[in-house]
Amino acid sequence: MLILGRFRKPSGFLCRFLATYASQSDAPLASGGSKGLVVGFYEHPEKNFCFTQCGERTDEMLKGRLTKEIERCGMTGRSGEVKLLNGIPGDFHSVALVGLGSADASYSIKECLDVKLENVRVAAALGALKLRDDCVSEISLDPMGHPEQVAEGATLALWEYQDNRRHEDRKPAIGLECYECPDEDAWMRGLFKAEAQNLARKLAEAPANQMTPTVFAQVATESLCPCGVTLDVRGADWIMGQKLTAFMAVARSSCEPPAFLEIKYFGSSSDEAPVLLVGSGLTFNSGGLCLKPPEELKDKRATMSGASVVVAAVRAAAALSLPINIRAVIPLCENMPSGMSFKVGDVFRCSNGKSVAVHDTRNAEILIMADTFSYATQAYKPRLVVDVATLTTKGSLLGSAASCVFTNSRPMWKELQKASAITGDRVWRFPLWNCYTRQVTDFTNVDLSNRGHGHGFTCRQAAFLKEFVGDTDWIHMDIGEAGLVAQHNLVPYYREGKMTGRPTRALIQFLYQLACPEQITDLKEL
Repeated sequence: MLILGRFRKPSGFLCRFLATYASQSDAPLASGGSKGLVVGFYEHPEKNFCFTQCGERTDEMLKGRLTKEIERCGMTGRSGEVKLLNGIPGDFHSVALVGLGSADASYSIKECLDVKLENVRVAAALGALKLRDDCVSEISLDPMGHPEQVAEGATLALWEYQDNRRHEDRKPAIGLECYECPDEDAWMRGLFKAEAQNLARKLAEAPANQMTPTVFAQVATESLCPCGVTLDVRGADWIMGQKLTAFMAVARSSCEPPAFLEIKYFGSSSDEAPVLLVGSGLTFNSGGLCLKPPEELKDKRATMSGASVVVAAVRAAAALSLPINIRAVIPLCENMPSGMSFKVGDVFRCSNGKSVAVHDTRNAEILIMADTFSYATQAYKPRLVVDVATLTTKGSLLGSAASCVFTNSRPMWKELQKASAITGDRVWRFPLWNCYTRQVTDFTNVDLSNRGHGHGFTCRQAAFLKEFVGDTDWIHMDIGEAGLVAQHNLVPYYREGKMTGRPTRALIQFLYQLACPEQITDLKEL
């Protein structure tokens, strides 16, 4: 079985921080009302099903009523099963019975994730949603042997974006607690990781007129500074002074001023090389003069999802006191059609000296990231660069099931693969072959094209960015559809049609593994 390494015990600051964060909901807290309990049960080859420890005690307290109901409905404990019982005597008015699948489930090579941990998240999510629909005000959850994953599933499932509803019309927030929790620290870690992902979802869900580069910089400052993170907001004059020409070419197309965020978290000795995180912050991508079709524009407010994931991950790393140095840089601007827009055929010289021809103004993200890579790798001399971007937002090769990953480091890929298996935010590695590089560099008059030629658009985009990283270990995460709108109900704890905030938890887990490698179980299967 895949075992999640333990974070260091949450400090007093973290507990206070979590309590404060939990109270800053988009909705008023529910008052009064009934209480509900989520209880899990497993498939069993001989007895048809068996309860968790919490389930056994609850069934005994109710004189076998849970067992009778399961047998009456023909339930077996299969993952995805859920049944609501009302009129329960005692503290809980309603009980949601949820299937956990096989108790022997573990890491699946075929599925690339720890099936048991994911089953726990799904069960917690389905139970919490069932009780929410039953109008309970407080939910207690069976720890199911993994309180961290229970907290993640329930907290992610119950989140809603309500900032633009009248306060009196907002659905009340539902209180969550772990019932007879055997590991309070694990519950708090899961709660925090899920709330960090909900922060990323909130940033991505906001309308573009309410999440401009200036507003994003303000929200990032308010989110990170209480954690002891240093954040500098650079303006247009600084950007031009650093000769980030490609970035400014995109930024000038909009009347909204650009911003460049430099974020610093010191969790280790000052002489230790940092991990550099780069989040693409294109707060609206209209396509510029190559205007995107109207049906695609409705989700282009979320082309800054990479930036939101980076802010959330840094916040989590700081609050969990991870012993690692992190630098994060986020270029923020809009790509709009105007008299100042960059044009097809324009050529810009990036800060590393390479010239780039614009053959498609819709591919603006790689332009702002190219300059950002050149600047940040020289300024910080990182041991690893990880960037998160939404370069392929339609027709992604993997759909919304996983994020596309490109890397020049096999050890770093193994760590990220492990982190994704633990968190359920799956990733899949794609090639950085020379043939893709030739497709973006094989031009007689310029060094690079922002579109290139030939097939394999996603791979060409990664090949373009590789030209600005140098010899540093590098991971490129194209979160495409996986980090945008949840589709097809693939995962019950992501609301259909709303932003997912992925892969925030995978990135947090990955940073933890880099910071505390001695506490991570080595998986021979990976």
